[in-house]
Amino acid sequence: MTQPAGKQLALQWQCITNAHNGDNFIAELTLSNRSAAPLAGSGWAIYFNTCRKIKPEGIEGGVQIEQVNGDLWRMVPAAGFGTLAAGESRLIRYEGLFWVIQETDAPLGFYIVYGDGTPQARAEAIGDPVILPFVTEGQRHRNANDKVPLVTPATRFADNEKLTLLAPEAVGKITPTPLEASFGGGQFVIDGSTAIVHPDALNAEAALLQAALADVGVAAQRAAAGKGIVLQLGTVNVAQTGAAGEAYSLEIGADGIVITGASAHGVFNGIQSLRQLLPVDAFVNPLPALAVPFGRVVDAPRFAYRGLHLDVGRNFSSKQSVLRLLECMALYKLNQFHFHLTDDEGWRLEIPTLPELTEIGSGRGYTATETDHLVPCFGSGAEVEGSSGTGFYSRADFIEILRFATARHIEIVPEFDVPGHARSAIKAMNVRYERLKAAGQLEAAEQYLLTDFADKSEYESVQLWHDNVICIAREGAYNFIETVITDVKSMYAEAGAPWTTLHTGGDEVPHGAWEASPICQAFMQQHGMTTIQELQDHFLGRYRDILKKHGLTFGGWEEIALKKETVDGVVHHGPNPKFVDANFRPYIWNNIWGWGQEDFAYQLANAGYQVVLCNVTNLYFDLAYEKDPVEPGYYWGGFINTRKAFEFCPLDIYTTATLNLFGHELGDSLKNSARLTEQGVKNVIGIQGELWAENIRDAGRLEYLAMPRLVALAERAWAKDPGWTFVADKAVRDARMDADWNQFANRLGQRELPRLDGLVGGYGYRVPVPGATVDGGKLLANVEAPGFVLRYTTDGSEPTNASAQYTGPVAVSGTVRLAAFTTTGRRGRVVSVG
Repeated sequence: MTQPAGKQLALQWQCITNAHNGDNFIAELTLSNRSAAPLAGSGWAIYFNTCRKIKPEGIEGGVQIEQVNGDLWRMVPAAGFGTLAAGESRLIRYEGLFWVIQETDAPLGFYIVYGDGTPQARAEAIGDPVILPFVTEGQRHRNANDKVPLVTPATRFADNEKLTLLAPEAVGKITPTPLEASFGGGQFVIDGSTAIVHPDALNAEAALLQAALADVGVAAQRAAAGKGIVLQLGTVNVAQTGAAGEAYSLEIGADGIVITGASAHGVFNGIQSLRQLLPVDAFVNPLPALAVPFGRVVDAPRFAYRGLHLDVGRNFSSKQSVLRLLECMALYKLNQFHFHLTDDEGWRLEIPTLPELTEIGSGRGYTATETDHLVPCFGSGAEVEGSSGTGFYSRADFIEILRFATARHIEIVPEFDVPGHARSAIKAMNVRYERLKAAGQLEAAEQYLLTDFADKSEYESVQLWHDNVICIAREGAYNFIETVITDVKSMYAEAGAPWTTLHTGGDEVPHGAWEASPICQAFMQQHGMTTIQELQDHFLGRYRDILKKHGLTFGGWEEIALKKETVDGVVHHGPNPKFVDANFRPYIWNNIWGWGQEDFAYQLANAGYQVVLCNVTNLYFDLAYEKDPVEPGYYWGGFINTRKAFEFCPLDIYTTATLNLFGHELGDSLKNSARLTEQGVKNVIGIQGELWAENIRDAGRLEYLAMPRLVALAERAWAKDPGWTFVADKAVRDARMDADWNQFANRLGQRELPRLDGLVGGYGYRVPVPGATVDGGKLLANVEAPGFVLRYTTDGSEPTNASAQYTGPVAVSGTVRLAAFTTTGRRGRVVSVG
């Protein structure tokens, strides 16, 4: 019988309400048959991804919905489905756990499988549903406790009213803000006659400067002696000692430019500051001669570790996207790239000794067995090729990335996530095992096996997986770790890149893992262990020994340094004293206001751990910028706009903490939270922004989420402690913060984002969304990055570069549509008022 093709089926999805039966939601999915053939009442299944658990009972529409694993769900016709005739639609109503208030919450990646579970099974893509608008209070708020206001053009306008457009000469010229900078009235012109003078030790830095000048139109030449732009190594006297080797001075006068660095890295930092003094327009419209102001800069970073994390496990980002991100990091003097290369949903780096890791673990698509690739996740769909869920870096790709980063003084910290978040590796090694076992090579088959096939442990990870934890009592786990490290180490060596730290993940091991594993239980009994904590500590200790042998620091999420103790049925968390040493580095993310672990980073630092702060409330760049249903990103840790990143105070995170996750005043709830001791301050080695990839399905989304928050991250990681940290008087503190934010917002609007319009072909940063209101028949508008051009229409059409420019209050009638535009004419999101 003829069946509708996947593309002949259409879907529409809508949140009906939240706060149903407590913290549940009701949603409706409309399935429409646009073919000439009926959809039968049996013989098919529709698969899709959603991060919200669906309750199997009470589903309306004649279907059953069941979880496959992780975020993959299957919808099949129930006994009463009948047929879906040509041209007809079927309304399917279901209840799910928690809430859906953003388009990001909608199910994605639908595909239909005919003959599901048979050798003749055929999968056909349907695609993503049309998502209907969120318009009611019940759709827009999580529950009655949700006091976080919806962001509208009017609320944006009110928030932006404290901002003023500064004169260009009043806007800081260099970002991140240098320790000392002064500029005079004269200018030095850089043109084709300008020589880049440098010793051989600075060949790489000189080459990058020459290329950077060429990008803005200047054909400078390199020389061993003379005047022009002199690059040299020497002593730089600075008070800031976070990373003295990165200190530099930059002097510009009538005779030329001199950049002195305490090391080659310091010289590189000085070059980035010189680039920022070039006319911003030149990055979009290159010129053969460019003037920079006379002046002097003496500078060094506050923190030695200034990082950005990119997840390519959940969704893959191309090599070119990674190189573009590294280029932007370099401009803003970020020096650590935490490369999250593996997760449950994908293994992204070729390991020549274990080819199954990328053969099986780097692809996602429809599969009944996962012996060919992994199942779809995050809406990646039925097809393997061309999917955001598919891809990996070859050995040659990774070496190229390493060399690119090393030239820009960025160290790559790779992450291979174990013992949880390891499903892609587990499935790949299962395939290897079965192949070798079938060939009669049982010993070789078990060499890298990560599974206890008799394990009956019941658990569910945060991402809803039930089989994502490796068997840490198998010797294969340690053989696997050793082999991956050895192969990766050879890549660093060939690239000539430094490798000091391996990030091991270590996070979110679900409760219940290993408890019913015969292998683990036998191992525990053999070694006198009585708790799972002891087994996990054993794993961490062996892993640390492997890394120590390779000269690597053991990095991991905060859970690696966490000790759980149950007292009177209550679980308590605290620093684990077993691993306090210089070769054990926790990265701390969980400080969600109101969750009770806000001070864990400070506890660890005070206990002697060297920590990297990755606070979700300020530095998780995959979270939505604002509470607007169309704004992409999750919000489980809050809504994180650029100002949130800018306001982050590493040594006093409580300074800007006023509201909890649901918008309620914190009051004095943090008064007993740990503060940093004198030694604890020394143990905060830096900060890092996080970019998780659940919602990054293309390169444009990556840059949208990363920028401009990345620029604010760089400011906080490099510049000295802002003047409002530790200020007890809230009114004084807020006034200072507002003034500093106004300066930084002007830098974004007048200098940094216009520069990014032209750098490496232009970045797809988030264009600020206008604030606007109509008052007394007049349009009032503003933008959070002063300097952007606003254009509007009053005839219902979308504004273009030819539309009227907003320059001040103007009489309007009817509906006004308004948007901000970049210097290259790229339009941001359109808003409507009136």
